[in-house]
Amino acid sequence: MPDRTKPMTVHITLPDGAVRQFDQAVTVAEVAASIGTGLAKATLGGKVDGVLVDASYRIEADARLAIVTAKDAEGLELIRHSTAHLLAYAVKELFPDAQVTIGPVIENGFYYDFAYKRPFTPEDLVEIEKRMTALAAKDEPVVRRVLPRDEAVEHFKQMGEAYKAEIIGSIPADQAVSLYSEGGFEDLCRGPHVPSTGKLKHFKLMKVAGAYWRGDHRNEMLQRIYGTAWATKDELQQYLTMLEEAEKRDHRKLGRELDLFHIDEHSPGTVFWHPKGWTLWQEVEQYMRAVYRDNGYLEVKGPQILDKGLWEKTGHWDKYRDNMFTTESEKREYALKPMNCPGHIQIFKQGIKSYRDLPLRYGEFGQCHRNEPTGGLHGIMRVRGFTQDDGHIFCTEDQILAESVNFTTLLQKVYKDFGFTDIIYKVATRPAQRIGSDEIWDKAEHALMESLRASNCDFEIAPGDGAFYGPKIEYTLKDAIGRQWQCGTIQVDFSMAERLDAEYVGEDGNRHRPVMLHRAIVGSMERFIGILIEQHAGALPVWLAPIQVVVCNITDSQADYCREIAQKMQKLAGNQGLRVDLDLRNEKITYKIREHSLQKPPYILVAGDKEKAAGTVAVRARGNKDLGVMSVDAFIELIQSDIESKV
Repeated sequence: MPDRTKPMTVHITLPDGAVRQFDQAVTVAEVAASIGTGLAKATLGGKVDGVLVDASYRIEADARLAIVTAKDAEGLELIRHSTAHLLAYAVKELFPDAQVTIGPVIENGFYYDFAYKRPFTPEDLVEIEKRMTALAAKDEPVVRRVLPRDEAVEHFKQMGEAYKAEIIGSIPADQAVSLYSEGGFEDLCRGPHVPSTGKLKHFKLMKVAGAYWRGDHRNEMLQRIYGTAWATKDELQQYLTMLEEAEKRDHRKLGRELDLFHIDEHSPGTVFWHPKGWTLWQEVEQYMRAVYRDNGYLEVKGPQILDKGLWEKTGHWDKYRDNMFTTESEKREYALKPMNCPGHIQIFKQGIKSYRDLPLRYGEFGQCHRNEPTGGLHGIMRVRGFTQDDGHIFCTEDQILAESVNFTTLLQKVYKDFGFTDIIYKVATRPAQRIGSDEIWDKAEHALMESLRASNCDFEIAPGDGAFYGPKIEYTLKDAIGRQWQCGTIQVDFSMAERLDAEYVGEDGNRHRPVMLHRAIVGSMERFIGILIEQHAGALPVWLAPIQVVVCNITDSQADYCREIAQKMQKLAGNQGLRVDLDLRNEKITYKIREHSLQKPPYILVAGDKEKAAGTVAVRARGNKDLGVMSVDAFIELIQSDIESKV
């Protein structure tokens, strides 16, 4: 018989391997206090055997514990989660008849949805934020309690919180429900939370938007208040400064101002490209076409509409049907392609392929359509109709490594040419649900990792984030203001060749399935051009600028001379001529320069009588830089050098 009089002993193992012994059950906060007062003060919560918990959580058996502070990613999540509840607390104090719903953590912050009789105004947000600051200053304890499901439903009904009652009502009856209170406010929440409101210091409310209850457009419209929260004042300020800069760079605003494109309600989620925007598009496409050509890709073109039966074979009809646009003709169902891979396999299957043909690389500027929800659309960054620089490499297992090394090298060069040098590399490995043997997965994952090592790339592992059909490398670029954009990828696919019955004749004379490598560098052309516009704040490099040179006269007497200059530059051999805008209007030269500068051309050339007589031009570079007077030939040499060096 065990000795029940013997006091309980709890052993807590810390991340550094140290073990602390306690004679009774102990909270996370108490463990922190036993280590030091500084740590006790900084404690926001803990991870007990890998599970994130409140600082008040009581540990009653031996466990591994990591103390969570604001310096940890989990600590920042606790801050943001708790700040969402602080927002709800402030709203209820200022607007008692508002109803609270849900308030999750999102990237860089949080939101909370409210039902209220009138729209919240910008002035309301200011008052709410003030009240949040005052409530945080009171440093009220955040206290957890647990109620049976049905009791919790009645509790919130009595409070007049119908939405909360509905949420709890959807929880199984045998489950208890946790509630968190701070001051006079109590909310339904799984937690965990910071120990007290005083831990919440660095936050700002950002905007109000509409949101359907439970994300269903058939339900009532709620008001969603977005906010951001950070561990330190400096981090908050850096983020707000970045947002200010991002607003200046917003591709939607610049698209209008620079006359590049527009989005029209007659075709939501697609892009109307204007002449200047289409010029930019063509520069990107022709550059990528040369990349295909110079790196052994054969450019192909598949149809946009494919029979339902093909999408059933690939698995898209079952898994992706809601995101596909469909049509019917002569009692057959078709879908607009959301991706190009099945079309490329159909091309591969025409004629017998030998191992000698591998690796076989296909590339396509493939137009795709995906039925994205309206709320998810964003300028040209998130659209329903887009074009991918889509490539597929058909190869053997032994060729995966070499192809991956070559692809990474190529991607780095392309990104550098577009002005991106800071790249994050991530290898996504096998998920629990997958096809193919462990042996093949081992080989593929090893090949991807070795390809990055061979390219001297530091990378992180994303365990289990691979697709069911194979592992992948994700390439994420950082832009000029530190934002991350996942664009490039190379994915190993053991599945699609099998599903669509693609094969080649091996050296042994037998039939084999090729491995299919899905790869993209820029990804969606629309999105990448949006990133480019924001990266360069509309001031695109000379080689990409829709208008590279503006030629202006001072008086009518230089008009013919300016025409000659423009024609000479437009007819240059080798690079199909420069893109020149000629301004011969009877306006003051200062007015012309000021007006054209707003369009951000790399160069403005001015010719007066002196320049005409000497066969020269006065050159102004972007940013109001006066480069002085030079000959037309000298300027042409200068701008051609810019184009060649991709500046």
